[in-house]
Amino acid sequence: MLNLPNLISLARIILIPFFILFLIREQYSAAFWIFIIAAVSDAIDGIFARRLNQRTSLGAYLDPTADKLLAASAFITLAMMEFIPIWLLLMVIGRDMMIGLGVLYIFWRKKGRFEIRPLLLSKVNTWFQFSTIVSVLLILYPTGLPPVVKTISIGGAAITTVGSGIQYVARGIQILRQG
Repeated sequence: MLNLPNLISLARIILIPFFILFLIREQYSAAFWIFIIAAVSDAIDGIFARRLNQRTSLGAYLDPTADKLLAASAFITLAMMEFIPIWLLLMVIGRDMMIGLGVLYIFWRKKGRFEIRPLLLSKVNTWFQFSTIVSVLLILYPTGLPPVVKTISIGGAAITTVGSGIQYVARGIQILRQG
């Protein structure tokens, strides 16, 4: 069902090509504001879904998909433009692919009878990934943000990417071992 929270998630997906276009054209101010709008819309659709009691199965897939598409698009573009290291891009994309393939395997083995919720470290990882993107954009904008902020964000994103990846593998093994 297409309700207000789901429409907001769709809008976030629609903003992604504009974000990439502004980055490629070196219009960093516009890219920054589109990214901020997209990131804030993530919180807003969740608030509306809870407060208006409009949680749907479509939204359960659409919201995290929009988040992953936004983050992946930003990481790929920023890595191609050499604003973030390629190794970080490979870590982030590799973790997400590993989780996705793991979920598909568990779904197949359990015939769809399981539930995976985001782990706390995964939420911290999302925060570090988004802070990495924002710090790069603020440096490009330019706002005078010291480059050390970007370095700290990249380090936090790398550590939490590996840590949350390990946690998801452990959780997947635990689910498979359950009857």
